[in-house]
Amino acid sequence: MKSRRLFINRALTTLAGGLLAKPVFGKNSLTKTVSFQDLPSLKGRKVLFTWGGWKGHEPEKFLNHFKPWIEEEGAEVVAYNSLEPYTDAALMNAIDIVIQVFTMSQISKEQEKGLLEAIKNGAGMAGWHGGMCDAFRQNVEYQFMTGGQWVAHPGGIIDYIVNITDQNDPVTKGLKDFKMTSEQYYMHVDPNMKVMATTTFNADHAPWIAGCVIPVCWKKMYGKGRIFYTSLGHHLSHITEVPEAAEMIKRGIKWASASKYDSPEPWVSPVYPV
Repeated sequence: MKSRRLFINRALTTLAGGLLAKPVFGKNSLTKTVSFQDLPSLKGRKVLFTWGGWKGHEPEKFLNHFKPWIEEEGAEVVAYNSLEPYTDAALMNAIDIVIQVFTMSQISKEQEKGLLEAIKNGAGMAGWHGGMCDAFRQNVEYQFMTGGQWVAHPGGIIDYIVNITDQNDPVTKGLKDFKMTSEQYYMHVDPNMKVMATTTFNADHAPWIAGCVIPVCWKKMYGKGRIFYTSLGHHLSHITEVPEAAEMIKRGIKWASASKYDSPEPWVSPVYPV
């Protein structure tokens, strides 16, 4: 009860500080969602949402889009425009999941230690695009935790295809291959994870990588914590205009929130298909 009161008090403090703006929703946001019994509920979950870093990735817009949905699902959310909450041991022990949108920037040793310990001890983490896997470029243990690091997006904002490679996982079940107009992330990735979607590069912008298959969406473990990531999401509209992309993120957040309550998934072949 003490940690629960602490979490609620911090949420009220955040709201009083005026960090949250009016919710912004894409005009083509998914209106009908498909739910599966094997996806955990967000009801009662405690969510820490950190946002900031490079403004080109619209961190505040993403916060204002996803926070209302998370709360509608029954979770408690506290949001901070800084990384300092990672140093608050009581807060980090109380949360179920960290959602981070913090491209580039720097994280202190104390902040990184607090985040990594919380995940190792069972808090989940979910994120997308550069807000999670192009954050803190100098911190290799953080990259070990997330499972990947952005290194290039040849051509900038281009048209490309996302291929669903796992039709059995609840995060991607029922979704079909879809088109994106956004940055196609070329990433250095950990092969010891479960990849659910990929993209194939062509020769238009970097001929030497033609035919290369790179993961777009994955899940993995770090200690006892569940990690979910998708490389989609340069701008909020790139997500809200593609229902499959928005649904993938929502399902991934649900899955990652259950580290403290469900057993780790015993996937047999973590290496992504080529």
